[in-house]
Amino acid sequence: MKRINYEQDGLPLRQTSTAKLIAVVEDEPDIGELIKLNLEKQGFKVKNFETGADFLNFLKSKNPDLVVLDIMLPDADGFEICKYMRKYSRYSSMPIIMLTAKGDETDKVMGLELGADDYITKPFSMREFVARVKAVLRRDDVGSRNERIRIGNMLEVDMEKYEATVNGKRIELTTTEFKILRLLAERKGRVYAREQILDETGSQEKGVLDRTVDVHIKNLRGKLGPAGVFIRNIRGIGYKIEE
Repeated sequence: MKRINYEQDGLPLRQTSTAKLIAVVEDEPDIGELIKLNLEKQGFKVKNFETGADFLNFLKSKNPDLVVLDIMLPDADGFEICKYMRKYSRYSSMPIIMLTAKGDETDKVMGLELGADDYITKPFSMREFVARVKAVLRRDDVGSRNERIRIGNMLEVDMEKYEATVNGKRIELTTTEFKILRLLAERKGRVYAREQILDETGSQEKGVLDRTVDVHIKNLRGKLGPAGVFIRNIRGIGYKIEE
């Protein structure tokens, strides 16, 4: 089968509808149909794709609210598709749950590092799968809906005013520090690789990205004081905010 040609395509902005639209990219029809059946029972709209090419073509006209992406596809590597999607701002925040038959920790780390929101190993319980889909969508809704995001009982990030407060006290942050905090806060629980953080903040210091991001995080934690504990280091990958 012909391999995908990864070229940038202009995609529409996220569509708003009552029922969430979920794209399932899975080359095994039985598994795809089972996933579709269970998600539709929960009130979701589901569109199935057996190839990466068909899925990417679909994105030219519509953006799903969440993507369930198998790693092993006949015409593409799921990691490649995830990396491609995260490359462009129009759909870089689209939630992705990766599926794989491999239980290798290396694959899981790679998926999360590329920006996947969750990672599920086959075989899996449909009940757990649906619960994870709902959890990822909840995190996405909070990040896209709120101008103010509250973390724990002390930290609040105001997206409109471009400021953060800890226990009601305004914290003086640099532009880069706030951008990092905003990125992590918008998708609580999601792991961001250092390179992703650097890209989002607009820094050009690629040659020293590990040190650059680590220094910014260290300074940010220090300024946040007791709320700094919410920023967690995921060894070998990057950072996330977790309550």
